[in-house]
Amino acid sequence: MTESDRKVTFRDLFGVREYRALYLSLIVNWVGDYLARAAITVLVYEESKSVLMSAAAFAVSFLPWVVGGPLLATLAERYPYRRVLIIADLFRMVVIALLLIPGVPIPVMLLLVFLASLGTPPTQAARSALQPLVVGRDKLPIAVATNATTVQAAQVFGYMAGAALATTINPQVALAIDVVTFALSAALITWGVRPRPAAWDKSDRRHLLRESGEGFQLVFGTATLRSIAIMVFVLTMFAVVPEGLAAAWAAEADPDSATRGLDQGLIMAAGPIGFVVGGLLISRLAGNDLRDRLVRPLAVLSALVLVPSLAGPPAPMVAVLVALSGMAQGGVTPTLNARFVLILPHGYRARAYGVMQTGMQLSQFAAVMVTGLLADHFWLPMVVGLWSVGGTVAMGVLAASWPSRETFAAATQQASPEHEHHGRHRAVA
Repeated sequence: MTESDRKVTFRDLFGVREYRALYLSLIVNWVGDYLARAAITVLVYEESKSVLMSAAAFAVSFLPWVVGGPLLATLAERYPYRRVLIIADLFRMVVIALLLIPGVPIPVMLLLVFLASLGTPPTQAARSALQPLVVGRDKLPIAVATNATTVQAAQVFGYMAGAALATTINPQVALAIDVVTFALSAALITWGVRPRPAAWDKSDRRHLLRESGEGFQLVFGTATLRSIAIMVFVLTMFAVVPEGLAAAWAAEADPDSATRGLDQGLIMAAGPIGFVVGGLLISRLAGNDLRDRLVRPLAVLSALVLVPSLAGPPAPMVAVLVALSGMAQGGVTPTLNARFVLILPHGYRARAYGVMQTGMQLSQFAAVMVTGLLADHFWLPMVVGLWSVGGTVAMGVLAASWPSRETFAAATQQASPEHEHHGRHRAVA
């Protein structure tokens, strides 16, 4: 990042017409997804009365990244990003619409959620790769921070509304809204984003597995990218657990269905609320130097504040702890994201994004499934508390070996526009 980043305002960012379309598409897309996710976790827990099954329902949307995320993200590099976004939205709209058929069994419902989630990797990879082309490098850091906090705000609304609809009305209502959001997202991209050629010409293409492998080689073969990747993977592994176990946590603490829905919504929404607050405070009040210095302490704090879960506090206090963790995450994640994107050469952004998302989804999937399995046999608050102790230790180790600011500055300079023409000829920086 450069000193010019300090002069970029939200007015500058939203003055870009294409960014406004991308941003609105992002909002409606994520709101619908979180509505559906909250509703499905409630539905499965009510049918099975199993923490593990409820956790599996929450985690099923992570599976496409786990089983084929890098390959699906690499496809986004082969075709125009705008076209990828539109087709993926329409595909997911059709599949989610099938869930509205009356009497769909829960196993079939989960299968359809998985199939719909196959559209997520190319969508997110294409959006991430398109964003630098739309806003430019000078506006990219604030665009990344804005998107990150907005996604968390969408989680707040989606989780609260989804849990309320599922427990008091009908989960199908949330799924119907999800269908509408995909249609609206596709329309926004169609009308608001201009066509661009694919990042790679057909003549430059190689085997899909090889191209995907180059994304892994770039991320894990570059010291700065590798450091960011590992910290993000570990951070998400320990932060996602309260969300994933929220339905069971609320049900075990309160037998009343109306109160239980509110408790679940509070726990699931607390992290995103904290993330939004932390992200806004850091992006608006802290300069580049302070943001860099805060990476290590905030990373450790994100897990440390969840340790008091060991005492089994009531749902409102759990929500406070989760919100504090979310604030720490919101303070550090946009900084890591912006650094990561600025270090990437053009033509590798979608693939590198695929690698990152695959690692994040795999870590979250594993965390939710492992803690869900443990919570089926042990007291749930104790599981979360001890898991957070492990997270605190892990983040402390990573913070101790974090690269210097000078190292990151050199890597960013290497990926600057005057050097980008070398990016197509190297897979490792």
